[in-house]
Amino acid sequence: MKPSAAVEKHREAVHALVRRFHLSNPRIVGAAGENGEAEGDELEFLVDDRPGTTLLDLGGLQVELEELFGTQVYVLTPGDVPEYLRTKVLNEARPV
Repeated sequence: MKPSAAVEKHREAVHALVRRFHLSNPRIVGAAGENGEAEGDELEFLVDDRPGTTLLDLGGLQVELEELFGTQVYVLTPGDVPEYLRTKVLNEARPV
């Protein structure tokens, strides 16, 4: 299944998980985010953290998303993206 179709199918579940782990604004990035149609073995999500967010929140979200999509998932915050790439990644990120 194409990433765009998988994300669309699970849109509500992704938003519920993001809220459950005290995060916000889920976006898809990387090859799947660029055109939404690159098939691959992984998905990359960009989320905004909030005051008090912990690594357990980010890791918990990652595990839950991997179970939901059945593939490797990476969860990043804007601060996790190297500064020299941050503007490009943020501009290319596609809302879930």
